[in-house]
Amino acid sequence: MLVGGHNFARVWCVDFEFTQPDGGTPDVICLVAWELASGAKYRIWKDELDTLSKPPYGIGDDDLFVAYYASAEFNCHLTLGWDLPSRVLDLFAEFRNRTNGLTLPCGSGLVGALTYFGLPSIAAGEKQGMRELAMRGGPYSDSEKIGLLDYCESDVQALSLLLPKMTPAIDIYQACTRGRYMCAAAKMEFEGIPVDLETYAILRSRWEFIQRSLIEEIDLQYGVYEGMTFKTERFRAYLASNDIPWPRLASGALALDDGTFKSMSVTYPQLAAIRDLRSALSNMRLIGLHVGDDGCNRAMLSAFRSKTGRNQPSNSNFLFGPAVWLRGLIRAPEGHGIAYIDWSQQEFGIAAALSGDELMKAAYRSGDPYLAFAIQAGAAPSGATKHTHKHVREQFKACVLAVQYGMGEDSLALRINQPVARARELLQLHKTTYSEFWKWSDASLDSAMLNSKLETVLGWSIRVGKEVNPRSLRNFPMQANGAEMLRLACCELTEAGVRVCAPVHDAVLIIDTVENLSISIEKAQGIMGDVSELILNGFRLESDADVFCHPQRYSDPRGEQMWKTVTKLAAA
Repeated sequence: MLVGGHNFARVWCVDFEFTQPDGGTPDVICLVAWELASGAKYRIWKDELDTLSKPPYGIGDDDLFVAYYASAEFNCHLTLGWDLPSRVLDLFAEFRNRTNGLTLPCGSGLVGALTYFGLPSIAAGEKQGMRELAMRGGPYSDSEKIGLLDYCESDVQALSLLLPKMTPAIDIYQACTRGRYMCAAAKMEFEGIPVDLETYAILRSRWEFIQRSLIEEIDLQYGVYEGMTFKTERFRAYLASNDIPWPRLASGALALDDGTFKSMSVTYPQLAAIRDLRSALSNMRLIGLHVGDDGCNRAMLSAFRSKTGRNQPSNSNFLFGPAVWLRGLIRAPEGHGIAYIDWSQQEFGIAAALSGDELMKAAYRSGDPYLAFAIQAGAAPSGATKHTHKHVREQFKACVLAVQYGMGEDSLALRINQPVARARELLQLHKTTYSEFWKWSDASLDSAMLNSKLETVLGWSIRVGKEVNPRSLRNFPMQANGAEMLRLACCELTEAGVRVCAPVHDAVLIIDTVENLSISIEKAQGIMGDVSELILNGFRLESDADVFCHPQRYSDPRGEQMWKTVTKLAAA
């Protein structure tokens, strides 16, 4: 059967129904699979599935596995002990890619995709009812079994209708690369992040006491809380008395989002504690963390959900989502260790490589692109170091990050606590020093506006609608190609047998026995370097590894003080 220009011997549309406890692995209920060319059909209930050592359908190179959000199906494969398919076409990923940046009245779920193409779908109320029945778990009556199998088959039928509508616009190589990532995502979700269950239980049982105590201890220097409530008027008075200018919304109200607190804490370090406190109280949802009985945090990674194609897991369910200090709960079991491996200045390196700016490449290869930028711009001598020119480096670092995140001169001025004129000067130095990068960035923006589309080296695209954000479009090549790099690395790592617990923006968390961890780290860093060369046409990015062997726990410098404070209060 011809799909996306490639002739497959068999094309299988597949869907599972399952229930899954928070933090656990799936309890598979049933499976329906259709082979489109021959009309072969399988409707299999749980008791028979448990007896099968492999799928009833082909998963080799000549078979195409078609699903909608395939990592859910692959979690079922892993639960059943089945191998994963070689060729995967995930119509969710392809629908997201096709409509990324557009407004969809019915969303990007299966019903939304069917509606978009004018195809019939099961009624929303009926679909919700069947989902609730599946989530309820067994035992099921004979009529309920038939109902669930019919519901499962309705999704398979929807796939068979959707496939011919979508395939004319699909590049099958790029699509199967995205499908390949759904296999990797399932493996990472199935592995999970190891959690210190004892400490987690203590924090949960004493969390209300900890919250009150945190406010009492930290708010002494600010006086902005009334009971458990952050009072804006009190905070406004604190800012005025300490002569701190604060960003405002268009309405004139103070901008109180965490991003603003984060950037202002860099400029005014005395604000770091209140930012941590607000983050702890508002972002930490201990009750929402999905931790299984085996002590692993498992949450859906929500692959391809963001406009840049990055994962977008729930901030309350996923351990890398809430306040950074909460990551202290991550600890490998006895005899094991974990390693957090991240690309060094990934977005700067991507910008240098894709733009072909030789000065930018040289700055990246120096190992300290921020200081190198200052030296290249003539703001520091050739022998400057982090210690001799600390403040200069910090300003040039802030300028680089401002460019990467699309910040203007006003926001940069606030971040570096300097007049707007100084921020304007720094941004101009960036444009002058890295002129080739800016020519490329201008050309990318022009292309986006002319063609109403931008895409990565592996085909992840964004459509340019009526609402245009030039800064976001300029940033898209770095963010989206960074996402491509991470996805491809996760594919290579999991296929090479590296146990990846989680992908995190520009990094991976891996686990292994203490004896084998160094070997896994070396393998992982080699793969990550090789993948960067593939994405960046031969330009290699380096990576760093932070290692924590049991009984050590994961530690991020940004959250160390808050972790110490919270655990001290928990032990009181």
